[in-house]
Amino acid sequence: MALNIPLGMFVKLHKLAKLNFSMAHSVTSIRTKNSDSTRTLLLNAALEEIQEHGFQAASLEQILSRTGLTKGALYHHFKNKRELGYSVVDELIRQDIETHWIEPLAATSDPIDTLTQLMMQAREDVVQCQSFGCPLINLGQEMSNLDEGFRERIEAIYTLWMESISSALLRGQYEGKVKRHVAPDQVASFFVAAAEGILAVGKVMRSHEVTMNSAFAVLQYLNSLRQS
Repeated sequence: MALNIPLGMFVKLHKLAKLNFSMAHSVTSIRTKNSDSTRTLLLNAALEEIQEHGFQAASLEQILSRTGLTKGALYHHFKNKRELGYSVVDELIRQDIETHWIEPLAATSDPIDTLTQLMMQAREDVVQCQSFGCPLINLGQEMSNLDEGFRERIEAIYTLWMESISSALLRGQYEGKVKRHVAPDQVASFFVAAAEGILAVGKVMRSHEVTMNSAFAVLQYLNSLRQS
């Protein structure tokens, strides 16, 4: 026997069902956002702790103290300290290199100008790097001989960085902005090594003058690659 539901009641039931679905979807979205923000908070606190003390000496208790979160929140996102460290490399350090170096280089037709501008912008990080060093260098030096997972991740970032510079220089040659005799792969390797070396020396010497003089020398070299 068919149910005879009045049209008005059917409309109300339909609206109620849509409302319940919308509320459930909203709750799920809020939970997802909260979970994402908790993960980000833990990653940023971990990066700070690693920068100040190194990965091996970094304390999970101190990371939680920085965030005000519980161990349960930490282990919900990361199985252990090593996984947390890997995620710092994958999600923070790699993203920083992609945002500040790789993406601008992918969009340029004049790599010399772009690399010069990026070097100038990087001066803002010099003071912090003189105190704690570059996180990519620090983790590479500390962990590459101890943990293959760290070494592979850090190597992948350097490789991606070098490839982005090499590709940009090659496009610059086609556009007539870079001298034809320049070897893009060699220049890319040199540039990354020089840029990271400047930060490493700056950390030890804590000399703004040495850091700026070194950066200026790299800029002069870049300028010599221009097609006149």
